[in-house]
Amino acid sequence: MAVVKNRGLGRGLNALLGDTPTPEVMKQTTQIPLSKIKPNSYQPRTHFADEGLSALTESIRQKGVLMPILLRPKGDAYELIAGERRWRASQAAGLTEIPAVIRNVNDLQALELAIIENEQRDDLTAIESARAYSRMIEEFGCTQQQVAEKIGISRVQVSNLIRLLQLSAFITGLVELRKLSMGQARPLVGLPEQAAEALAQQCVDQGWSARQMEREAKKASKTPTLSKPKEVDADVVALQEELTRKLGLTVEIMGKKHGAGEMRIAYTHAAELDGILRKLRS
Repeated sequence: MAVVKNRGLGRGLNALLGDTPTPEVMKQTTQIPLSKIKPNSYQPRTHFADEGLSALTESIRQKGVLMPILLRPKGDAYELIAGERRWRASQAAGLTEIPAVIRNVNDLQALELAIIENEQRDDLTAIESARAYSRMIEEFGCTQQQVAEKIGISRVQVSNLIRLLQLSAFITGLVELRKLSMGQARPLVGLPEQAAEALAQQCVDQGWSARQMEREAKKASKTPTLSKPKEVDADVVALQEELTRKLGLTVEIMGKKHGAGEMRIAYTHAAELDGILRKLRS
């Protein structure tokens, strides 16, 4: 059973993020048609494992949905706040409606609740958490300390996670695939991109620990380079960060001669590509 920390959400909202419904929660539950529920626009999680979803789908077929999902009104429908796996599995199980609790929460609370629900089950990668925290700061004006207090972690951890977004798409992709942990990726921040990517690949291939990665990154930072470091354009960096926040995926812009260049958007599975296409077509 997942343990829900007291994060200043209030006892009612805390109860809605557990695994076992309380009598108080069940009194607030109503059946909502699945067709009237929209996905969470603030969902920080980008990948849902097919294996785990299949097991939950079978469980719902046999026992039904035991813990209601959390929704908020959205026009003449509802937007999902917490319980996306149950919502997806219920659709796969052929259900037409699902037990839900309706709450009026603002956008920041919707993002906060989605982060907490996923993190208490260890469903988010370090990069997904970093992007969510960055969104709280950039879109809602939170400080790192406020993010830490809302999510229930230290300010240092918030800072360390957000710094991972400085890494290249290749490295953040390895983190999103869970081939690199936060502890293994963090020492690479600040290293030249080519050196950082080489170390990341060695770490994956040779199974380095976080401590070993720290030692190797320290050696690499002291190695002199013959070529002059490439000057970074502040406007390009700002644009990269803006696009990364808006798309929720790492964006790299590489300038060439005479004003030409390339823009790369890194994704790790087809669902992320579908999400990019939907945003570009809207």
